Amino acid sequence: MSFRAGLLAMAAFSTLAAHAQRPVPADTTRKKVDLEEVVVSASKVEESFLHSPVTVEKLNARALRLTPAPSFFDAIEHLKGVQVITPSLAFKVINARGFTNTTNVRFAQLVDGIDNQAPHIGGPVGNVLGPNDLDILSVEIVPGTAAALYGMNAINGLANFQTRNPFNYEGLSVQQKTGLNHLGDPNSGARLFSETSLRYAKALSPKLAFKVNGSYLRGYDWVAHDQTDINPNGNANTRLFGTENPARDPVNGYGNESPDRSTLSLGGKNYQVARTGYAEKDVVDYHLKIIKADAALHYKLRPGTELAYTYRVAAFNNVYQRSNRFQLQGYRLQQHALQLTSPVVQARAYFTQENTGQSYNLRSAAENIDRGFKPDAIWNRDYTTAWNAATQAGQPVAQAHATARAAADAGRPQPGTPAFQQSLDNVQNINNWDVGAALRVRANLLHAEGQVNIAEALRRAGHRLPTTLDLLVGADHRTYIVVPDGNYFVNPEQGKDPFSNLTYGKTGGFLQAGARLMNEKIRLTATLRADKNDYFSTRFNPRFTAVYLPSQQANFRLSYQSGYRFPSLFEGFSNVNSGQVKRIGGLRVMSDGVFENSYLRTSIDAFVAANTAYVNANTPANATVAQKQAINSQAINLNKRLLVKNPYTYLKPEQIRSLELGYKAALLPGRRLLVDVDFYYNTYRDFIAQVEAYVPKTLNPDSTAIYLASKNTQSRYRLWTNAQSKVYNYGGSLGLRYELAGGYLVGANTTYTRLARTESGDGLEDGFNTPRWAYNLSLSNENAYQNFGFGLNYRWQQGYYSQTFLVNGTVAAYHTLDAQISYTVPKPNLRIKLGASNVLNDYYVSYLGGPSVGGLYYLAVTYGLP
Repeated sequence: MSFRAGLLAMAAFSTLAAHAQRPVPADTTRKKVDLEEVVVSASKVEESFLHSPVTVEKLNARALRLTPAPSFFDAIEHLKGVQVITPSLAFKVINARGFTNTTNVRFAQLVDGIDNQAPHIGGPVGNVLGPNDLDILSVEIVPGTAAALYGMNAINGLANFQTRNPFNYEGLSVQQKTGLNHLGDPNSGARLFSETSLRYAKALSPKLAFKVNGSYLRGYDWVAHDQTDINPNGNANTRLFGTENPARDPVNGYGNESPDRSTLSLGGKNYQVARTGYAEKDVVDYHLKIIKADAALHYKLRPGTELAYTYRVAAFNNVYQRSNRFQLQGYRLQQHALQLTSPVVQARAYFTQENTGQSYNLRSAAENIDRGFKPDAIWNRDYTTAWNAATQAGQPVAQAHATARAAADAGRPQPGTPAFQQSLDNVQNINNWDVGAALRVRANLLHAEGQVNIAEALRRAGHRLPTTLDLLVGADHRTYIVVPDGNYFVNPEQGKDPFSNLTYGKTGGFLQAGARLMNEKIRLTATLRADKNDYFSTRFNPRFTAVYLPSQQANFRLSYQSGYRFPSLFEGFSNVNSGQVKRIGGLRVMSDGVFENSYLRTSIDAFVAANTAYVNANTPANATVAQKQAINSQAINLNKRLLVKNPYTYLKPEQIRSLELGYKAALLPGRRLLVDVDFYYNTYRDFIAQVEAYVPKTLNPDSTAIYLASKNTQSRYRLWTNAQSKVYNYGGSLGLRYELAGGYLVGANTTYTRLARTESGDGLEDGFNTPRWAYNLSLSNENAYQNFGFGLNYRWQQGYYSQTFLVNGTVAAYHTLDAQISYTVPKPNLRIKLGASNVLNDYYVSYLGGPSVGGLYYLAVTYGLP
């Protein structure tokens, strides 16, 4: 569907709605409430939505009722300045302002101010530990660095989900969503989707209240089945391409990657030959299941002061992606949280527990099913024997390769058979990725923080401090606790048992002072934050903001701030044997000596390719073994100049510096038009990234090239390090919202994000992975005609270049039209919504290596939601 067709579809809905419109007055009260709402995420204190010193996007209760998205979490993608990618139907990743990836550790996700990340991942697993649609009150997004106030690696922004307080929202609410997806999908066929949610809240007395929530989601995940060859030139010098390439490596095929290839000498030439591997759909169960619940007990110590305890738990099966894709199976997350809120003091402490259950790595599963059937050496021998026999029988080279593969694979477990399932079950439970695929991690996060509004405390104590002065101070401490499994994590500290608990922590604090001048038309704020992380010296983050209010309905804003991102657990401490390549954390305690003695894999690949080309061009068909060895030695001596010593070193924190300008105003009579525009310019340095580097198994420098010519004589590593680049990006966004008579709401927003330039670019910086242009158009009415309402949202985003650990290439531009029609029965407070995301069912991928996303069509019936 073209952009023009999308506009025509929206126009048609608009015309129908206009003909059905009742002559009712505009709801000016609701509109006023929308504009005068408060936000808390921008400055950690309540302030007017119109007066925020940095960009803040908000979804309130009205917006959540109007959205055609299947859930509040899906609706976030329609906000200005926000990018969402889809690794899984039930696992979406939120980001803003560039450098998106499938495990976005640069964007924080909070629930009532509480981080809901999975500790070892360093980011949230979608919304599995968050609220359901019945308990969500509002969503606030800060699309820009918030590290100076929050100190939790929020250098690209944060989302804060605010839930319904049981004192204010009592009673029973139930929701049932039933739907379909995978219509027209040749990899699946139509599948059912279901989500059942409930909420019950009760105030037992004026001081004590509780609430409980639960939901159960079932469905069939989107399928990743990209068969594009990411090693198309593996045998270019022998002119074998496409399906004839014996080193073919499909994007969503596993077990045929670089570590699964060998160089075979066949008929006087060297060929790259990969093991056969399996498609993703062969080694994963796409059936989704998420069960989650939470319970909270609230106690009012005095008016305005509340103490709350919350317990959250989730168990789920899902698909997740880091450098590889994973089947999350029997995964469990739990969280205990205690919060105190008052006008002067806010404090919270929480403890998150993570258990990966029976999860496993899809790539390791595929390659170790292959190796379990037949080790590489034997498979290569059988392949060579069959190839020689085929060519002697007169088969062409390409056909001989196909014959050799079939012979070497004879008896190999085939998907769908009991033998294959037994092999898959076996590797799932072996916690060593050189021979198995199990992901067995238990990790915990302990966090405590508090802040005091000193200015408010002094005023309440009787001091004559002007109300135009603000002073806020806060501190926090976080410790990660990992139970080592011997594969993914070990305790690296000298003198410690490798299986004793590994801890990694930081302590930080901030001081924020502000003043309102010139009859409160100018508001100035200065913030200074300090963070001390284990293994690093203290880092300081300043933030300065200025707001000019020409009226109460408009503001001009300016801010400058810096932020740091400290390495996550996996980046700092990983210790994974994976397909003959060991992935190790970049802290010196993990990788001491490796950086200094290794060579870049990129240079080794170029060296080996040059050797192969030389041998293939200079070896006679009837060459003897001695001649072949001599030619191979000549190639090594000639090409060893291509080898490059690893120039990188141990991990440092990432840093961002950001400048932002903005304007927000409610214009026209009745404040019907809301305008919000922002522009930013960011500088990044010391990107945390990965580099592959191999160490020759020799202490003799004269033998280095000989040892690096074969993968059997080198130790292979994937190391976390810092890019040497300094990267600049800039962008902006414009949002318009207009309220027409009769309750019609029209919205439009557009976002521009651009990578400006890279200085000393070394290619290690994270992929920008962000479309330059994206926009949303929306039209909705909650009560267009006799309790019937509707909502439409059309989204388009430009194509972009995608760089992930799995594959690089261009993501095509795509567009989606979401639509819903609703009917409300005031008594007994029943709402029925028939809707669809991607209603036109145009399949797209949001990043390379990810699944194809089609339409999701649903009917939601909700009872009792206030």
